[in-house]
Amino acid sequence: MFETFGPTTPRIHLEGLSICEKVVDVTIADDRPGGIVLSHLTKSFGDVQAVRSIDLTIATGEIVALLGPNGAGKTTTIDMVLGLSQPDKGSVTLFGMTPANAVKAGLIGGMLQTGTPVQYLSVRELITMMASIYPHPLDVDEVLHLTGTFEFAERPTTKLSGGQTQRVRFAVALVADPDLLVLDEPTAAIDVEGRRDFWNIMRKVAAQGKTVIFATHYLEEADAFADRIVLMARGRIVADGPPTEIKARVGGRVIRATLLDVATSELSTIVGVTNAERRGDAVTLACADSDSSDRALRELLARYPGARDLEVRGVGLEEAFLELTADNDEDADDGLGFSDDGTKGHGLG
Repeated sequence: MFETFGPTTPRIHLEGLSICEKVVDVTIADDRPGGIVLSHLTKSFGDVQAVRSIDLTIATGEIVALLGPNGAGKTTTIDMVLGLSQPDKGSVTLFGMTPANAVKAGLIGGMLQTGTPVQYLSVRELITMMASIYPHPLDVDEVLHLTGTFEFAERPTTKLSGGQTQRVRFAVALVADPDLLVLDEPTAAIDVEGRRDFWNIMRKVAAQGKTVIFATHYLEEADAFADRIVLMARGRIVADGPPTEIKARVGGRVIRATLLDVATSELSTIVGVTNAERRGDAVTLACADSDSSDRALRELLARYPGARDLEVRGVGLEEAFLELTADNDEDADDGLGFSDDGTKGHGLG
C-alpha cells in the first residue's frame, strides 16, 4: 500500500486507480507569503514530549537538513509539516496556507520512509497515475529520466530493489512539481553510487528554486548539500545555521598523522592535546582550539620527526553533532532515548 497526499485528507491509501481522487486546483495568489513558518510547535505522546514549542522559519528556495539523534522530534516535526499529524499547540504555515490547503494545491511533495508502491502497476503506470491527480504535473518521461527510474519504468513495482523503490518514491514526490519537497531519509537502502546520483539529481531540482527539507542519517550528505542545518535534540532546536557555522560552534581542531610505535598514553602528554586515539598506523589528536593545535603540532614534530601524512582540520559535523546533542541533566529523565512516538530506540533515527 502506498501512502501519499490527497484532496480531502492529508493521507490517501491507494489500492488502485478507481479510488484515486484528483487534487483540487486551488487558485493561488502570486503574492502569497513565502516559505515555511513553524510557531510554538508542540506535540506529545503520552508523557513523552516529542516536540517542545519550536519556532522555525524557512525561506523559499532554502535547502534545509533536519538532524538529530533518535527521539529528537524530527519525524514528528515532518509529520506536522505535511499535515499527517496535528500539533497539540502552535501552528504550521506553508506558503501562507495550512498544510491541508497546501497539499490540496499540489504544492507539497513528500518522500517518507513508510509505505510501499501500489502493487500490480508498472513504475510508469504508477507515476502516470500520480501525475493525473495533480493540477500542474511535470511530464512523466521527464520525471522518469530525472529520477533515474526510466531504465526500469516498465518493471512491476513488486520487482524493485530497495534502492529502486527509493527512486520511485522520489519520482512520486516530484511529479506534482511541488514548491516544497520533504524527504525523510531519502537515501536509505541506496548504495554509495546511488546516493551520489540521488544528490546530483537533487541539486538540479533545487536549482529550479524548490524549497527542500530533508532528514538523513548520513551527516556528510547534510554537510555537502544543505544550505542550512537545523539540529534537534530532546524535542528542541539546539543549533540552526550553515554547516560551517554549526561546526564552528564546537571550535575544536583535529591533527591526524601516520606514526608508528608510539602509545596513545605518550601522545596524550603533548601540550594542547585533549584526547589521543590510534587506528592502525594512524593517530588522531584532538585539541581545544587552533592555538592548542599549533602548539601540539610543533611538539609532535619535535618529539617524533618520523610522523608523516600530517593533516590539521576543524572538527567535522559528526563531532559537532555529538557535542551539541549530548545528554544533559535537565532532560535526563524526560523521554530521552525514545523515538518520537515514545517507543524505545537508539541511534540517529
